[in-house]
Amino acid sequence: MIKYLGSKRTLLPAILEVFASLEGATRVLDLFSGTARVGHAAKRAGYQVISNDHNAYAHTLATCYVEADREAIEVDALRLIEEFNALPGRPGYVTKTFCEDARFFQPKNGERIDAIREEIARKSLPRDLEAVLLVALMEAADRVDSTTGLQMAYLKQWATRSNRELTLRLPDVLPRAAHGSGEALGLDALEAAASREVDIAYLDPPYNHHSYLANYHIWESLVRWDKPEAFGIAQKRIDVRSRPSRFNRKRECREALAAVVAAVRARFLVVSFSDEGFLTRAEIEAILATRGEVSVIEHDFARYVGARIGIFNRQGEKVGAVGKLRNTEYLFVVRIAEAGGKSSRRRKKP
Repeated sequence: MIKYLGSKRTLLPAILEVFASLEGATRVLDLFSGTARVGHAAKRAGYQVISNDHNAYAHTLATCYVEADREAIEVDALRLIEEFNALPGRPGYVTKTFCEDARFFQPKNGERIDAIREEIARKSLPRDLEAVLLVALMEAADRVDSTTGLQMAYLKQWATRSNRELTLRLPDVLPRAAHGSGEALGLDALEAAASREVDIAYLDPPYNHHSYLANYHIWESLVRWDKPEAFGIAQKRIDVRSRPSRFNRKRECREALAAVVAAVRARFLVVSFSDEGFLTRAEIEAILATRGEVSVIEHDFARYVGARIGIFNRQGEKVGAVGKLRNTEYLFVVRIAEAGGKSSRRRKKP
């Protein structure tokens, strides 16, 4: 999967352990799915998963890793990947914007990205198959980029991996889950929370000022293929300025989280949050306690790779070191109270 700020790769075993401890749970809603890493792992474990994210690139990742079933797309996807890998490069929007006006990819790979993306658009493929191919292209581009993992800046000198030839591979699309095929939504979290009734609602909201749209604007443009006007040294999409998240604003994030928590329709609520976030542990517990009994699990982890590498300016020059190299990740688990104040328990079979 792509390099990603806030990835829950190291926390996955703990998250799945919590899910398994929640009696009778078979259906999971992931409201801020990001790379769909948690949804993908839950699908592998057999859960029926509904993933949601309002960013187009994240919705596409969820469509590939949660909604698409391998048995339905594998033959066509492999055939098309072979076809696309044979395409010659053709310079276009990516080459101009991210190889010439910026330096995220070597021009030879930018030209390949352009050619493949245009061909995907031309074919008007079924939704799940198109998502799998877009993710294959996204991941191929990620393997040859020249960044520290974020798209806020590129490196001053080309990364060694950027010299490799861009090559598509079939993403790790899973077979249909034991408890049913998944679904990918592209809604606002508040709307998605109210739209589905599930056993477990999993929340991993943005926790500080870092905007995922700004950090991964290339993937958003690659998926939307709207060839937007761009600005700044990093050539970010112009709508980065007009699509802020309330979760990235210190004065608004508490109210935003409280609204989503109140809207959830589930028997259990699992919330992932970091001690680097705008909200304290006590503040989050107070919000969650409005829905039921709360327990908390703490995990100590090294911070994301960009923090360990250091601080870079927009020209890709290292300008400082990060003081804090570890953080605490919290898993809050809520047994949502039923009418009358009782916490949810195992449903009895009729």
